[in-house]
Formats: sequence, C-alpha cells, structure tokens
Amino acid sequence: MQTILILISPSGSRMRYLLLGLMAAFPTMLALTNTDWVERSAYLMGTTLRMRVAAADRTEAADAIEYAFHEVARWEDHLSTWRPDSELSRLNVASPGIAVPLPRRLTDALLEARRWSLRTERAFDPAVGALIDAWHLRGPSPPGGGVPPPPAAIDSALAASGFRHFRVDSAASTVTRLHPNAWLDAGAFGKGLALRAARRVLEERGITNAIVDFGGQILVLGPAPSVESWTISVAHPERRQEPVLTVRLVDGQSAATTSISERGVDVAGHRVGHVLDPRTGRPVTGWGSVTVVAGDPLVADVLSTALFVMGPQRALEWASRHPEVGVVIVRSASGTPQWSRSLDAAIVGGSPFPSQIETTG
Repeated sequence: MQTILILISPSGSRMRYLLLGLMAAFPTMLALTNTDWVERSAYLMGTTLRMRVAAADRTEAADAIEYAFHEVARWEDHLSTWRPDSELSRLNVASPGIAVPLPRRLTDALLEARRWSLRTERAFDPAVGALIDAWHLRGPSPPGGGVPPPPAAIDSALAASGFRHFRVDSAASTVTRLHPNAWLDAGAFGKGLALRAARRVLEERGITNAIVDFGGQILVLGPAPSVESWTISVAHPERRQEPVLTVRLVDGQSAATTSISERGVDVAGHRVGHVLDPRTGRPVTGWGSVTVVAGDPLVADVLSTALFVMGPQRALEWASRHPEVGVVIVRSASGTPQWSRSLDAAIVGGSPFPSQIETTG
C-alpha cells in the first residue's frame, strides 16, 4: 500500500486554529492501493466540518461520511443556542422551576459537563449565559464600540451564572432551570461531543482510517497513511502563519486549541475576547494559546478552554497532575512553546524549542 504524510498547517478559523491548510493538502494525497479516499465538508455548528475517510470502496466511504454528518447535525439540533428550536434553547427560556424533558443523551452530556466544571474548579462552566449577555458578546458591537458593564451588572450576572442554577434529574431525563437569567452555552463543549459521536459512527461503519477537521479541532483515526505519524503544527497565537511546534497524533486522538486572537468585541476602545472566566465574570486576557491533545474529543474541547482560562502557569501545573492529556501553551509575548511531560515523545524536532518545563503539582 502506498503511503503519505499529512502535515496540518498552522492556520484555522475562529478560536480554533490548528489547520486551515488541511483540506488544501487533501487533494495532494497519493491514492492508496485498493483503498479509496472520500472527502466532504459541510457547515455545521457555526463552522466548517471536513472529513476525509478511507474505505474499501467509495460507496462505503461516502455512506460513512453521510451517517457521521447526520450525527453531528443531530447534536446541533440539541445544542445550538442560535436556534430557538433546539432543546438547549427551549431549556434556556423555560420558566424557573419547570422540569424540561430532554433526550437522554443530552441530559447525560450536561451531567458530564458539570463533572468537568467541578474537575476544573469552574474554569470551565457552560452556564455563563448571563455573563455573555452582560458583555454583549452576541451580535455586532455598538457603533464605536461598547462600554464595559458596570461592576454591579457583572456581579448580577455572576449571581445568575453557574451549574448550580440547573437541576438535572438523570432518572427522569429532565433539567430544571432555577434562575430566571441563567442559561447554558455549548460553545466550549458542543464540538467535542459532536466529534465523539462522529467517531463512533465512523467506527461502526467500518472506517479505520480518517482525519476530521471541525472548525480547527482535529480528530484522527487509525495510523497515518505513511510510515510517519499524523502531525499537527501549532501556530503562534498572533502570527497565524508562523508554526512554533509540531506534535504527533496517534489513533483516536483529538487536538483542540483555544485563543482569542480573532474573536471578540470592541469595548471602550479595546478588544475584549470571547472567552469569559466563569469565576470572575470578566474576559480572559489574550496572553497566548492552549492546545490540548486527548483521546476523547470532548476532553480536548473542554480543557482547551478551561486551561486557557486558568492561565499559562496554572495550565501546565494542572497538566502535570493529569498525564492522560497533553498540553501545549504558547505565550504571545515570546512565541515560546511549552508543553506537558506527557507530550515529550510526541514533539517533532524538539531541539529548536525549549524542553518541557518542570511544573509544580
């Protein structure tokens, strides 16, 4: 079988930016003997989902992609807060105290998100809708830029934020909203859930070799079609065409990056990022970027946001206590990458870069 190496470029879209050049590389891939590669892209969850899969014939590959895309669309139906007809939107406008029946897999997902909120000491908490409203992060900025919300408005929004304002009944598969201003946003975990589901569908359809790009979050299945590994290039947070590190991925791994280099709103003449700290109610400063490599796309999605909220030093400290995930941080000021010890063997050409730093547990 003829083999090739996929190298993912360091650009991308929105806050995830591991690759925009991935699809440009796809057409140059050499055909594998007795294997067909089928590629498709679609606009889902507010971004582009791209898949390329290998199968014994094109019909099998095309069918697998269709089923996987359908599964992602189902999650969009559950989670989109830009559509009033989604289950999450119905929950977000439900009267406080009223139990809202939801699909079992959605209540399970919300319980899982709550567990991650606890594990990260609320650096990740999807129940930040009131803070999104306070900072006017939905919709266009006012002409000339907005003004920061007064401290009283931030305090009020903080009082309406957090999973404590939602009661999940797993037995009845219902969720009850407990505060009139509380609402859930799936922006920091929805793509991870959908990628997890897409992987399951591809595997059930017999796909053993694939690469998926969901708005810059990457998932790989099987060995790379090469003697080498799948690789991604991590970009400088502000100079997006400048790679600072290359990381190998293995079968089943996903990589997600969080930064604020492209998204935000103008507030009092300053650019305010779209990532809010659920603990303080204020936007996270644009200190750099966090890339997380994990065996579960949901974990990569959640932790890239949570560790970015924590800041560079605490992110590396957290990673040192959780070797099941790999973490790369890049500070904008220096462009210098640092990574957790669990990624030592995955770093490609590490000699030009500083070695993994010691972190305190």
